[in-house]
Amino acid sequence: MLLEIDNVTKSFPGTPPLVVLHEIDLSIGKGEFVALVGPSGAGKTTLLNVVSTLDRPSSGTVRISDVDVHHLPQKKLNRFRNQNLGFIFQDDLLLPHLTAVENVMLPGRIARLPERRARQRAEELLNRVDLDDRMSHRPGELSGGQRQRVNLARALVNRPALLLADEPTARLDQATGRGIVELLTELNEQLGVTLLMVTHDHKVAASAKRTVEFIDGRIASDRVRER
Repeated sequence: MLLEIDNVTKSFPGTPPLVVLHEIDLSIGKGEFVALVGPSGAGKTTLLNVVSTLDRPSSGTVRISDVDVHHLPQKKLNRFRNQNLGFIFQDDLLLPHLTAVENVMLPGRIARLPERRARQRAEELLNRVDLDDRMSHRPGELSGGQRQRVNLARALVNRPALLLADEPTARLDQATGRGIVELLTELNEQLGVTLLMVTHDHKVAASAKRTVEFIDGRIASDRVRER
């Protein structure tokens, strides 16, 4: 399994403590496209944050490519996150002073990829997401959908083992959001990118091959889409 979540609990201090995740067990194989769905406050984004190593579980383990990520020293964890995980956020978080290609190159440069190789990968990815004519544009010169496609290309530049998407269509109009979902599906099917996506929208979740529903911090159902 690419991702193994074993007995993960997450709670926050209080009287009594606020338990957001209750003993979650979940495994995802290489090349899967899994959607986490559920109402606001169900725990799905909290789980994504734990998997992404941006937050730590209160108990339990998360293994990615057989690495117990939350037991890595901070320096090794930072390197692992940069080289093995790709992130697509609700807000694209692009640096406004950099061009599209420079934004996409950035994780590669952090990973010490030679500049020429990083630029080549960035250009290939921007071409794949149909932005070959926008490479020299800065974020302020791009539409919301175009910025999200730059965000997606940036997430893939280091060829991560796992791509994590947090409500990737939430700030887009319906038509643009549908285009982003179609692009994610294409990348999953054609490149074998493993994808874990959080969404509250069941129409968006329907594009995934597997849907895991969260209610009150627990997995309520885990369904594989029939072909």
